[in-house]
Amino acid sequence: MACTTLVLNKSTLLIRTQGLPAISVKCFSTDPDPKPIKSLSLLKKGTGGRSSFNGIVATVFGASGFLGRYVCNKLGKQGSQIIVPYRGDFGDVHRLRLVGDLGQVLFQRFQPRDDESIRKAIKYSNVVINLVGREFATKNFSLHDCNVEFAGRLARLSKEMGVDKFIHVSALNADPNPPTLYIPGGSKFYRTKYQGEKEVKREFPGATIFRPSDIYGQGDRFLRYYAHYFRSFQQTLAVYKKGEETIKQPVFASDVAAAIVAACKDPDAFGKTYQAVGPKRYYLSDLLDWFHVIMKKTHEAHGYTRYDLRYDPVMPIKLIITSLFPGTPMGDISPERVEREGHTDIFRKSLPTLEDLGVQLTNMEDQVPWELKPSAAFLSYDEEMGEFEKPVPPNPVPL
Repeated sequence: MACTTLVLNKSTLLIRTQGLPAISVKCFSTDPDPKPIKSLSLLKKGTGGRSSFNGIVATVFGASGFLGRYVCNKLGKQGSQIIVPYRGDFGDVHRLRLVGDLGQVLFQRFQPRDDESIRKAIKYSNVVINLVGREFATKNFSLHDCNVEFAGRLARLSKEMGVDKFIHVSALNADPNPPTLYIPGGSKFYRTKYQGEKEVKREFPGATIFRPSDIYGQGDRFLRYYAHYFRSFQQTLAVYKKGEETIKQPVFASDVAAAIVAACKDPDAFGKTYQAVGPKRYYLSDLLDWFHVIMKKTHEAHGYTRYDLRYDPVMPIKLIITSLFPGTPMGDISPERVEREGHTDIFRKSLPTLEDLGVQLTNMEDQVPWELKPSAAFLSYDEEMGEFEKPVPPNPVPL
């Protein structure tokens, strides 16, 4: 009986049979190697839904945050492949598996100070979105570490890895020297956000930057901040100058997410800075009164009253208490948050808005099924409100 021996030598298979010459069989094609795919858009397939692939492979840093969930859902709904880097427990991001089709949402551990782990997360992406931001310092990362150093490192590595688009989320009132209202030295958040923009532009000149105002939506830190019991004291709410000289322009989270996704596909968004603001401007005092009417906490029913924060002896004690415990402050009350709530949102007519990306903005009062509408004293930014115009005193909302 003849004896046959199979020998696999690298890419060649040798078949030896006793008494016969060996037969050599190649295990690979002798044709020239195919050309590498330079653009992932060539792999587009489907009709554009969650089970499609639109050619966008996006790495979303900060996807576990409030805005990140909206952005990932918008990306997955349009057939994008999403890479979610996460630093903590997988339970913080596991719910994002449902935003895309099977195999379209991938997870990658990373460390903000480890360049190699960041490279792995953006290696196959053509879009990188930075939603990482911090409103208060922790024992491991300061405001400068999160808002400046990490933003610059991510922009630099994205440029090195050949990423096509880099999108960075900043803040509306980012300023190198923000005015001081309540805490000494002014807002470090606004200062570091401005420095982060400069670092991103220096490392990635074509980056697209979004400057959002206060963002509201399900699970936000704007509406829930004022509704938290720790923010008020015995049915009284301390606000800087009673909120009657502060104008806010809050924006819906879904509108910001839709604009970020639109910027991923719009070539005209390259290198631009967008103001992510809502369609209307509101006096903070009117907003707070409106919130408490909706919550059925009026003066008659609950004893709700606004007064000037500058004369409040309780708030400094609360800030000391929250600083003694690590992690997220109780009710998101931190010195930075209290300082920023007194700043008027400055709208610059020279910069584009979300409407320039084709987003139809949502009115805040239309989101709440309540017959009472905000005060008629609200100003429209593109008609009556100038860039640095001083606001006039509002008409109080009857409670």
